[in-house]
Amino acid sequence: MTTNHEIGNAGQRREEAPPVPSSGRLDRRSFLLGSAAGLGSLGLAGCVTGDDMGRAEAAKFYAAVPSEKFPIPAVDIGKLDPKYFRKVVRYESKEAPGTIIVDPRNYYVYRVEGDGYATRYGANVGRPGFVLNNEAYYVGRKAEWPTWTPPKEMIARQPEARKYAAGMPGGLENPLGARVLYLYKNGVYTVCTIYSTSDPDTIGTAITSGCTGLLSQDMLDLYSRTPVKTKVVMLSA
Repeated sequence: MTTNHEIGNAGQRREEAPPVPSSGRLDRRSFLLGSAAGLGSLGLAGCVTGDDMGRAEAAKFYAAVPSEKFPIPAVDIGKLDPKYFRKVVRYESKEAPGTIIVDPRNYYVYRVEGDGYATRYGANVGRPGFVLNNEAYYVGRKAEWPTWTPPKEMIARQPEARKYAAGMPGGLENPLGARVLYLYKNGVYTVCTIYSTSDPDTIGTAITSGCTGLLSQDMLDLYSRTPVKTKVVMLSA
């Protein structure tokens, strides 16, 4: 998206598919440029295990969310590589449960669940030159359907964004989407976020000015389980 974003580093980890646990109108994309019940002890709502989710199941998983303030459309999963479907995976990490780990090299975001598992989401990430490696941040605040204000650096690069210098109201066309986590370091907002996108074409790409984007349905899940002060770690790109 078009806000700048940064994040931090985690301990060594190894990921593998798990055994089934017991139990005009400015173009949004131009701005981007610049629970599975029954997971036993994990208790993870809205996550699916296994090597790959079938597309029929994914269609239900990424269905429309009409109950939102601005109804979220269904994801066209035909445009999404199945490896980016949300799922629970084996993931060894020294980080505490709840920690968010961004892996820009592989276009994933992980939420550490503990006991050697994590929820994995497909993501878009910062393009070369806009990603900070091996840095640790935290969620300083969070918002639903937030106002988006382009940074002055972005306005300099993309003058068409100047019309929103005072802020763009929340909505489906807003680059931050339905939910956003604002990343801080040492008490200061980094101008980096983890945000929502309804564009599956962006997942698995490095297109942003430093932000990390998840599909709206995935972001609803992550947001609901991420309190303020949660640690966010950026792995090396």
